[in-house]
Amino acid sequence: MSFLTPATRTDLRPAGAAAVRALQDAVPGVHLPGSDAYAALTTTSNLMHPVSPLAVVAATGPADVSATVRLAAAFGVQVAVQGTGHGATEEMRDAILVHTGTLDELTVHPQERWARIGAGVRWAHVLEAAAPHGLAALCGSSPDVGAVGMLTGGGLGPVARSHGLSSDTVRAFEVVTGDGVLRRVTAVEEPDLFWGLRGGKGTLGIVTAVEVDLLDLPTVYGGSLWFAEADVAAVLRTWGQWCELLPDEGTTSVAVMRLPDMDPFPPPLRGQVTLNVRFVWTGDPAVGEEMIRAIRAVAAPVVDTVQTMPYAALGDVHADPVDPMPLHESHHLLDGFGVAGADRLLELAGPGVPSAQVMVEVRQLGGKVREGDPCAYAHRDAAYSMFVVGLMIPEVAQVVTSDAARIGEGMGPWLRDGGLPNFTDSAGRAWAERVFTPLVARRLRTLSRAYDPAGVLLAARGVRA
Repeated sequence: MSFLTPATRTDLRPAGAAAVRALQDAVPGVHLPGSDAYAALTTTSNLMHPVSPLAVVAATGPADVSATVRLAAAFGVQVAVQGTGHGATEEMRDAILVHTGTLDELTVHPQERWARIGAGVRWAHVLEAAAPHGLAALCGSSPDVGAVGMLTGGGLGPVARSHGLSSDTVRAFEVVTGDGVLRRVTAVEEPDLFWGLRGGKGTLGIVTAVEVDLLDLPTVYGGSLWFAEADVAAVLRTWGQWCELLPDEGTTSVAVMRLPDMDPFPPPLRGQVTLNVRFVWTGDPAVGEEMIRAIRAVAAPVVDTVQTMPYAALGDVHADPVDPMPLHESHHLLDGFGVAGADRLLELAGPGVPSAQVMVEVRQLGGKVREGDPCAYAHRDAAYSMFVVGLMIPEVAQVVTSDAARIGEGMGPWLRDGGLPNFTDSAGRAWAERVFTPLVARRLRTLSRAYDPAGVLLAARGVRA
């Protein structure tokens, strides 16, 4: 039986039109469909998830966010939020979109080792600001992603096994809850909200700024190794066994790649099946070099960038694309992988097997990810995650979705229940049932009713009864 009940949908367009008129009188920076600003502010990183809200409010500060939420509640209209265009899942057709991209406050306090980050700031800017002080923020694999959005989903970055979830570094949130109240939330002030904002995504409020602890980690030993098609099977099997012995100082992932034979993909790697091993070691570099030797010994990589590197260059490890693309994405949590899991993945997506996916990635979790204070991130105990990405180009678009399902089903013996809040292959009730346990969902529902009595926040619709 589902632990969530479906929300009732009504036609909100008449109320929405009235709400937009009221917003135009009360808040600057209201942009309507058809304008260039509206088009720019509704751009998403995944072109398969376009958004078309009633209007966009380009917030200049928390006051704009609060006013928008209060007005929306008065007219019975919901509010969505977007900062950098990543993570969109909802069409937002009957909602007003609050865009936080101009909330670009960024202050580093080097002596106390913490930073205050506005909701429009991307990780790349945080890394750049912290680096001159020898400090590091616990970012994700892509520095192009907004820091606040990633933190509210927990955040699994390239050093997660040695340092935990990115949200474990949060010391305070500045947030407008669904009742329109601007709040400062810490483990002491509003502790229930502090629990829910770390992993609950936008279910409890619109975060306008966050304060995070910084790490004394100026460099790491890490990078990326790419292997040719002939070596994919041997390297993947070795990686599966190697992970079971890897200490927590090492964080790693592997991806079976089928890069199209087209720009912007690099010529040595496109048009064939390749294997990309990512590795970051936060301990002694000499020990890290010894650890990765087991992978290097299997075959000569086509590309090998693993070396001592500035932490600020951590995005080079995964080298995630930054340009918007039409993608189909799906993800799963795994209880294990090992050699048997590697063999099964090779049968499903390895060389010589027809597959419509650009990438099938497996990330090792565990380590410090399992630790940290209690929060709404519900699946700390997962051993691995799998992320399947297909490029929705005309040649393969018709089969990408079914092919992704084939791969997911084929890994059945290793699958477990659950999902990751920051992965965007579902929305609403389906998303909430996937990423939250029943206990976490019930607690979020209780908090949502308390802090958002009118049900204004669109992101909360999946957890509300």
